[in-house]
Order: sequence, then C-alpha cells, then structure tokens
Amino acid sequence: MTTLDDVLRTVDERVTPTADERQRLSTTAARLTDRAEAAIDDRAVDADVLQVGSTARGTWLAGDRDIDLFVRFRPDLPREDLETHGLAIGHEVLPEGHQEYAEHPYVKGTVDGFDVDCVPCYRVDSATDIRSAVDRTPFHTRYLDARIDDDLAADVRVFKRFLKGIGAYGSDLKTRGFSGYLSELLVVEYGGIVPLLEAAVDWSPPVVFDPEDHGTTTFDDPLVVIDPTDPDRNVAAVCAAENVARLQHYARRLLATPDLALFFPPDREPLPAAEIRDRLASRETTPLAIVFETPDIVDDQLYPQLDKSLAGIESGLSTHGFDVFRSAVMVDPAGETAVLLFELSTAELPAVERHEGPPVSVRDHATGFFEAYVDDDSCVGPFLDDDRYVVERPREWTDAAAYLDSEAIFEVGLGVRVEDSLAADYDLLVGSEAVAELVDTVGAGLTDYLDPRP
Repeated sequence: MTTLDDVLRTVDERVTPTADERQRLSTTAARLTDRAEAAIDDRAVDADVLQVGSTARGTWLAGDRDIDLFVRFRPDLPREDLETHGLAIGHEVLPEGHQEYAEHPYVKGTVDGFDVDCVPCYRVDSATDIRSAVDRTPFHTRYLDARIDDDLAADVRVFKRFLKGIGAYGSDLKTRGFSGYLSELLVVEYGGIVPLLEAAVDWSPPVVFDPEDHGTTTFDDPLVVIDPTDPDRNVAAVCAAENVARLQHYARRLLATPDLALFFPPDREPLPAAEIRDRLASRETTPLAIVFETPDIVDDQLYPQLDKSLAGIESGLSTHGFDVFRSAVMVDPAGETAVLLFELSTAELPAVERHEGPPVSVRDHATGFFEAYVDDDSCVGPFLDDDRYVVERPREWTDAAAYLDSEAIFEVGLGVRVEDSLAADYDLLVGSEAVAELVDTVGAGLTDYLDPRP
C-alpha cells in the first residue's frame, strides 16, 4: 500500500534540483550579477544588485529556469531616472533582452537557458516605505531566508508541485491561485507540508493568518495572510475562493488516498468533435459562442477584460429574459482566438413580456406607471393583479442569437480592448453542431467545460 510518506518522498526526489542544476544556476546568477555591478559602476549611480525569488531562497523546482535580479536605487532618485538607469543596466546585463512593463519597465531575456528578469526598484528602509510594488520583494527574501531551512525548503517545493498538479499555483490573473511567496509563508506557518494539508482540509473561510501579529488591517478575502513585511497587504488577495476550495478538496483526497498523480497529473486528451457535439446536444440547451481575435495585451490585462465581458454579456442576456445555464471564457493555446461561450436554458421567448408596476397604494410611483402605459396601444393593460398595476408589452428581443449578433451587446459592460476586438469583427456560432467545430481551436477548453473537475 502506498503511503503519504512514500508519495511525498518520491515527489521530493523529482522536484529537488540536482547539484549540477544548482551549480549551473549559481554560476549564471553570479555572472549576471557581475555584469549588473559593472554596469552600475559605468553609470556612476548609487545602486546595488540583489537576487530574489525562489531561486535565491532555494525553494525552486527542478526544471524551473527563472533568475530574478533586482537593481536597487536610492529612494530619493526620481522615478524617471530610475527607469532610465534601470533599463540601461538591464540591457547591459541582457544584451539580447527585451523591455517589458509591470508597474514600471524592466528587461527580460534568456541566458544559458535561464529566463532572467532584471528589475529596477528602490532601496527603501522597510516594506511600508515602498514607492512601487516591486520594492517589497527584497524584504520577502530577507524574511524567508531567516525562516526556511533545508527541510522546510523541501516541503515548500513539494507543496508548490502539489498546487501545480491541481491547477491552483500562480498569482497571475488567469489562474488567481497561490503565489510562490504565499506558498512559502503557509509552509512556514504550519512548520511543514503535512500539518499544512491536515489543517487546510478543515479551513472555514475566511481563514486569517498574521505571522507577525500586525493586527492593524482587516481584509474581505476568503484567505488572508497578512504580509509579515507590510501590515497593509494581504499576500493572498488575488487567490480566488475557488482555488482555496480546490486546495481543500485535493488535500482531502491526498490524505485519504495518497496518489502521485495528484502532483503529476496526466495530460487530458481533448474530446473529439463528434463527442463534443453529441454531449452538447444531449443537454438540450442552446450553446452560443462569440469567437473573436484575442486582443494583443498581456494575460494579466486580458483575462480580467475577458471575465468582465463574459459577465457583462451574461447580464445582458439575463436582463432580456434569456436564462444562462453556464458560461465560460476560452483562449486557444496560441493566444490568437478568444471564445465567450454561453449555454442557455432558454434561447427563444414569446413576443410579449409581463412588466409589473408598483403597488397602487404607492400613489406617485403608481400614477406615473399607469400614465406611462395607459395610452400605449402596443401594450395590454395596465390592469390590476392583486394590488399592483401590470402591463404586457412587446419584448425587445425574442431570440438570444439575434441579440448577440446585434449592436446591443455593446450596451453592456465590456473590457475596453475586448470591445475593440468585437467591434472590428466576431463570429457567432449557434447550436451544438457549430460550437463543436471549435474543437481544433479550443478543444481543451470545451473538454474541461463538458467534463469539469474540481
């Protein structure tokens, strides 16, 4: 019988970087640090270089290829000068690199197979004095360096692999899961992965941890881990309630039936088009898919805009009487095509709708309602139903597909860049036969939709 210790030991062996891998990373990081320090000297600017992140703390997983170098400038340096010096130094460290933008510009590139970020920040005295979000990162490294020994580092790696296996790892706005820093803080909080998992199965959100007993700020999130270096920040703010529940679900499964597949799940084979078509048809709902070119923006901007657009259109459908059974966002692996899928319980409606007014006893409002409709020949009524005025009026939209294929969808809340893309062009697919044709574009998404798992 496979025990939990057996599984955790096997995972540890697979995710711990080898001595050779650690040496190659260390050598590359040292060479890049030397480059950065030489570039600083050449520019005669007051700055230093610090390696941060999981590779600095020894909590990175075998196969991960990230090196994060922070160039720290004095806090009185103007923001414009920080960006100018930071980019110049970054390009000297990474001659083949390219500029990207988070809160401010930085340089990203590849060296010896490692993905390297060279990020400028301010060298502030404490995380409460930060001038940009990245300024607190060095404090995270300092805090955890003092608390993570080799045993806890091993547990952190195993916990991260577990979160990856269940699809809950990553603080990007597509995943909205557990960040590396959050994972490390939780393992430190409980003193290891096993006590963490044993506790997590019985969490009753909101769950609050305050490692340094700051106790000065409250947060309205399902999981709250107050940043030990910054009392006004919840490290878990981005973590969705669904991912907290996902951790609980799979922690219960792992503790009950230890299984290596929870850490290293096999790839799912997308359902073939015929099965997608048959499954959709068997549900006797009406699937409708809006298909358009994915806006050319980074994922952390794209997915909030897609989610906002999905919610806005769903609200528009519901407002006009179309019952949305379920909906989903899908993007093809190449990131070129986006799909907003709506599955409707009701896609066609009668030509008339019932519209209730206020109780007759509410004189001013009731009189206004009555006078608004009394001379409207297109309506039946007003008449009384119990104590209220009621009219039966022509419905604005009787067909959901016609609504989605009209300018009316631009009247709802849409992400700005999604709205631009839809305005340029989009296709509307109606029915199981048409939607199943998307298998070559978003087959994995359709498979997850029709065969969902926790």
